[in-house]
Amino acid sequence: MKTIDELLSAGVDGKRVFVRADLNVPLADGVITDDGRIRAVLPTVKALAEAGAKVVVASHLGRPKGAPDPAFSLLPAAERLGELLGAPVAFAQDTVGPAAHDAVNGLQPGQVAVIENLRFNAGETAKDDTERGEFADRLAALADVYVGDGFGAVHRKHASVYDLPARLPHYAGYLIATEVGVLKKLTDDVKRPYVVALGGAKVSDKLAVIDQLLGKADRLLIGGGMAYTFLKAKGYEVGISLLQEDQVPAVTEYLERAEKQGVELLLPVDVVVSREFPDLKTKAPTENTVVDADKIPADQEGLDIGPRTRELYASKLADAETVFWNGPMGVFEHPDYAEGTKAVAQALVDSNGFSVVGGGDSAAAVRTLGFDEKAFGHISTGGGASLEYLEGKTLPGLAALED
Repeated sequence: MKTIDELLSAGVDGKRVFVRADLNVPLADGVITDDGRIRAVLPTVKALAEAGAKVVVASHLGRPKGAPDPAFSLLPAAERLGELLGAPVAFAQDTVGPAAHDAVNGLQPGQVAVIENLRFNAGETAKDDTERGEFADRLAALADVYVGDGFGAVHRKHASVYDLPARLPHYAGYLIATEVGVLKKLTDDVKRPYVVALGGAKVSDKLAVIDQLLGKADRLLIGGGMAYTFLKAKGYEVGISLLQEDQVPAVTEYLERAEKQGVELLLPVDVVVSREFPDLKTKAPTENTVVDADKIPADQEGLDIGPRTRELYASKLADAETVFWNGPMGVFEHPDYAEGTKAVAQALVDSNGFSVVGGGDSAAAVRTLGFDEKAFGHISTGGGASLEYLEGKTLPGLAALED
């Protein structure tokens, strides 16, 4: 895989460089609530602009249905990119149409343009190779060189991620190079103890990575909504907690495998429960109690790990040499249910080991809860991509950057 440093060494002055970034930032009423992914691509964009490239930045945002939708416009991301760069950024109101060509043709060396949401064109995500290829051809007309730096999308076989690199000289940006280097530390020659903390809503999203980690990790700490399927597999009452009943057999098998293989697979010993889900907009206080994990009332749902579990998990993270954390321990967006996620984050900060926060909600939680990002070994920009890498899958966007 050739890197951006090799591209810069060869010279990019005056060349149109297409940067496939991941600007898929969360928005609330059109306002960016977490600009982490934009800041993550800054080193690549800055280096290219300073070297005299005409930089064309492209990304997806959300899940529009193959047609323009103002709710998913990249304009707020383009404006924020300009603020962070300290320079104007041109914005094209289409992807491959007249506006995109005008924006790119108007660039001077060292300037940057952002084209509109790639998923406004159905060809970006098409299953049909021909349709996807045709869109890639139109994107290729905007550039001379391709730089892949959208790690959060490399597990997708999309036109701008998979097909476009085949049509242009291609290089990995700084972010992708960093992400891959970090993930290799979690798969090759891992320093032990190796502890993995997994949370989030659905256990089905994590089964494949658990399958792989049972042969690699020393300890697995389970929290979040997915924990209640594990507790159900233990025969516990989980009330109205989030539950994937159809996954109980698979979870039961993993519990048995963990015991046979000598892997510590820890579940919550107590949980914070309530009769109703909290209002995440008003953040209004809620009525809640702490109960043992095997005593969840039938009319209540678990929304966070309890204080004894927080202490237990922190102790299991304390001596870790390598930690991978993906998924919050509870509904961290509400202050009444953020303590579990905060406890895991603090344990990573306190640990002397190499800690990786695996993107998605975990990365958002770190920033939302006020932690210094530099206190962690690495905060990934791609939760799904990180998980699939750890599962041992071939990621299309990385494969496309290989020669």
